[in-house]
Amino acid sequence: MTPTPEHVKALRAVLEAILEAVAEAGPTGAPGGVIYAALMAQGCSLSQYQSLMDGLVSVRRLRRQGDLYFIVPVRASV
Repeated sequence: MTPTPEHVKALRAVLEAILEAVAEAGPTGAPGGVIYAALMAQGCSLSQYQSLMDGLVSVRRLRRQGDLYFIVPVRASV
């Protein structure tokens, strides 16, 4: 199934909300269970949650340590 522009826009909004929530948690990190609970309340499955978080970790926007997620600082390009 090819995602529609509306699907892409919705996915981008979800990813930005996750990044914002993790950033607001600061140096103590954001518990994955809390993020999952918030997404689950909106209809997100465990598999979808894991895919979202794994994707953000793999592109180095987040770092995972145990059940905590941390923002990875964006480096300025030279």
